Amino acid sequence: MTGEMIFVAVIIVLMLIGLSFEVIRADFLIFLVLVIFLITGVISSGQALSGFSNEGMLTVLLLFIVAGAIQKHGIIELVVYKLLGKTRSVKTSMIKVMLPVGLASGFLNNTPIVVALTPIIRDWAIDNGYSPSKFLIPLSYITILGGTITMIGTSTTLVVHGLLISAELEGFSFFTLAVVGLPITAAGLIYLLTIGYKLLPEHLGAKEQISQETKEFLAEAIIEKNFEHEGQSVTKLGRDVLDGIYIIEIIRNGSRVYPVTGETKVLNGDHIIFSGSLNTIGKIQKFKGVTIKTGSELTLDDVSNKDSHLVETVVSHNSALLNKTLKQANFKTRYDAGVIAIHRNNQRIKSRVGDIVLKTGDTLLLLADNAFIDKHKYSSDFYVVTDVAPPENLNQDMRKGWVSLIALISMILAVTLGLFSMLEAMLVLVVLLIAFKFITPNEIKKFVQFDVILLIASAFAVGAAMTESGLAQYIAGGLTSLATPLGVLGVIIIIYIVTNIFTEIITNSAAAVLMFPISLEVANVMDINYMGLIVTVTIAASASFMTPIGYQTNLIVYGPGGYKFSDYIKVGAPLSMITMIIASLIIYAVWF
Repeated sequence: MTGEMIFVAVIIVLMLIGLSFEVIRADFLIFLVLVIFLITGVISSGQALSGFSNEGMLTVLLLFIVAGAIQKHGIIELVVYKLLGKTRSVKTSMIKVMLPVGLASGFLNNTPIVVALTPIIRDWAIDNGYSPSKFLIPLSYITILGGTITMIGTSTTLVVHGLLISAELEGFSFFTLAVVGLPITAAGLIYLLTIGYKLLPEHLGAKEQISQETKEFLAEAIIEKNFEHEGQSVTKLGRDVLDGIYIIEIIRNGSRVYPVTGETKVLNGDHIIFSGSLNTIGKIQKFKGVTIKTGSELTLDDVSNKDSHLVETVVSHNSALLNKTLKQANFKTRYDAGVIAIHRNNQRIKSRVGDIVLKTGDTLLLLADNAFIDKHKYSSDFYVVTDVAPPENLNQDMRKGWVSLIALISMILAVTLGLFSMLEAMLVLVVLLIAFKFITPNEIKKFVQFDVILLIASAFAVGAAMTESGLAQYIAGGLTSLATPLGVLGVIIIIYIVTNIFTEIITNSAAAVLMFPISLEVANVMDINYMGLIVTVTIAASASFMTPIGYQTNLIVYGPGGYKFSDYIKVGAPLSMITMIIASLIIYAVWF
């Protein structure tokens, strides 16, 4: 290995460690690596910027807008709401929902699908006496599998297509992956309805568990006329009287006090809703002029009123809240919401809420104003997973929703017939959606996940650094030597396993970008069809089932399903094995 190869390898290993331990946001970390490679001369400025102008990445950006226009008008929620209906058979309900959702994931971004359907399916399960945990992991998995059917099903596929075009090679056709995607989706559906269903746990969701434990931590302090510290600020009272608690909100004369800051004065008659340990609550009760309501007297429903309601959110991969406490993030003022409790790995964290350092996948139960969901439902800081408006309230937008969907299908048909490239088709569709006011420029800013775009664009430069330094060729040579005795099928399986490990510990798009140059070099060294190995990388990078952090949809259902980290391994490992075997055999048969 040359010195430059060693340098690139060390930086990439450090990047992988940083991504695994969530040192900083993934998009910032990979962008930092891009800057390091640019400054040290490993890549040119043109290579550093290539990802930002790549056809695949630009198509991903446009698809966020198209998917947003369809999601905005409530088509997905309405269809699934009607499909679920009332039934006595769990398996029948799962088939009725999972089959169309899996197919829809081939044509729409799966993240908004899972965000939209999680509260509907969770509430339906509870209303019918089922555990939500039996339905939500299957929802995530089937959208991941369905996304492998077409070129636009996942961002991973579009990114790899863009890499092929950049390398002046033939890219994917619209249904190149369908020969693999359809069989693994069908096999995944059968597994989830049989063995997988038995392996799925029967947990309460985070919100339901917290509701049952309310008496342990939620309390209300009523400030009486004889309170000696009347008129003091929240900060001063926090030192003298309210030490060790987290104030969720203050009710004064039947209305919320907004915003609650350190300077907010506490007055006679105030009702302070807070969370704290029983020991802390006992200490506060000893102060003259403070009456405490706890236990069976106070429920989660009691803290909701006409101005506020309960909202459940999941901290995202790229949240600005990561590795910060609620105090450090200035959460209450920033979002106008108080955190009632935090759930992690199927357990409520019992330390003081305000002092908990937030991690990816944490479920926050918030008390927020009625405008919270509209303001933050597309936030990159968290996924909002809460009750949605009844489908009948969406009827006024249904026509636009169906027209948007038909327009998307028409453009896909035009691409399939070779009339447009995918980028051209999506550009035309976005222009039409804006021109006919199906979506506004302001809404576009909300729908486009710029953190994902930055991550993907930056990852291109990391792949270029591996190629330019010779590291990709070096690794390819090692893989070839290892796998040659096993034949082409052995090469496919090894590339699949390595890519799949990467996608579980970092991100799907980054895993694909790292493995793309290595796979091309392996194909060159072995003088075999490159497309088969590239399809292997694409499928393996998408098939993330064994951790909640490997894929966004897994993370979205983590808290609402009340899952533990180990549940993903128990249910996802067999599915990963099944997917790998079927995909590898089909790829070998079709391309080699």
